[in-house]
Amino acid sequence: MTPPFTAGVQLKSERIQLVDALRGLALLAIVLLHNLEHYNLFGAPTSAPEWLQALDRNVTDFIYFIFAGKAYATFSLLFGLSFYIQMRNARKRGCDFRARFAWRMLILAGFSQFHALFYNGDILLLYSVCGLILIPASSWSNRTVLTVAAILMLQPYAWAKIIYSFIDPNYVDTNSLFAVYSESAYQTGSTGTFLQTLANNIWNGQLYSNFWQVEAGRIFQTPALFLLGMWVGRKNFFERNETNLKFWRKAAFWSAVALIPLFMLKTYIPPLVDNITFHAYYGIALPMVFNFFFMVTLVSVFTLLWFSRDNKGYRWQRTLVAYGRMSLTNYIFQSIIGVTVYYHYGLDLFDKVGASVSVLIAFGIFSLQLMFSKWWLKSHQQGPLEYIWKRLTWISFPGEKTQCKPI
Repeated sequence: MTPPFTAGVQLKSERIQLVDALRGLALLAIVLLHNLEHYNLFGAPTSAPEWLQALDRNVTDFIYFIFAGKAYATFSLLFGLSFYIQMRNARKRGCDFRARFAWRMLILAGFSQFHALFYNGDILLLYSVCGLILIPASSWSNRTVLTVAAILMLQPYAWAKIIYSFIDPNYVDTNSLFAVYSESAYQTGSTGTFLQTLANNIWNGQLYSNFWQVEAGRIFQTPALFLLGMWVGRKNFFERNETNLKFWRKAAFWSAVALIPLFMLKTYIPPLVDNITFHAYYGIALPMVFNFFFMVTLVSVFTLLWFSRDNKGYRWQRTLVAYGRMSLTNYIFQSIIGVTVYYHYGLDLFDKVGASVSVLIAFGIFSLQLMFSKWWLKSHQQGPLEYIWKRLTWISFPGEKTQCKPI
């Protein structure tokens, strides 16, 4: 389940390309993960040869270890960065962007409803709600921003549940309200027609998606990452200079070091505790922190590689720029393509292909979208949905200064 999306970001060209390349990498990871999950219609062939089943397990384990939770975190970080850039650019024009940003989040909620018709793993509604924290946070000091982000990232609700589970060992909370809705979604996706799938997603799919995200801790993680992204923008960490090179080197090193004890804690502590509530919430709190530091490692290494090539990145990094520039368009339409491939109303492949073939399908979707993105951006500044979002964001309101609208 998986983005931030920007329209009309006004930065130096090198910086735009780095941020878009990061976004493109995260979106590629999302395509891979969603295809492994068959867009929440989990299934695999039962008659595959043993060697292929072993390969599928290894492919799944590798992609999940590298990208699961990290791609989403990267998108969320860049969402906060995008807010800061838009706020900064509006201030340069003598305008206050906060009310306009609230309107922009309402439009994003509209996009989420369109997306959720097809895919019951939409994250845009969560983004549109959690993004509102950036409005008051725009006036906070950096220390306050980091403090609030750290508290939210540590999953205080999950830890409260964990502590209470030891106080009252008879208390049981499986943290799985979403499950009843997932069963209905699976049944419809695996047997239903196109119209039945849409009808189910209007209500049941929304409950499935959003209950899962709340119970998975994203209601805390998402605003935390938004705040950190805004802080990164304030500090200009994606600007290439000696200070920032040192920052990203330290970030890469210390985040990698932090992964060692976090991996030990999330792997070896749960088997020692026989408590359902503990397992339900510890399995949220520790992996969230682990994934955050893993994401910092990946972003740091990617950024250092980009800076090392005259601030223009390697060729494979530059290839991702066009994909990242059209992230809203590509995110929504890869879902539409994906559900058509795996769901019953389409090619019905959800239980006919394993992880290895699903990865090949994912790269096929990525390649088609990348070619379209490059073709489209030859004659347009933005992707089609990015353009619509920008136009709707900047519709004229009575009494507004004309200079507030970007060129």
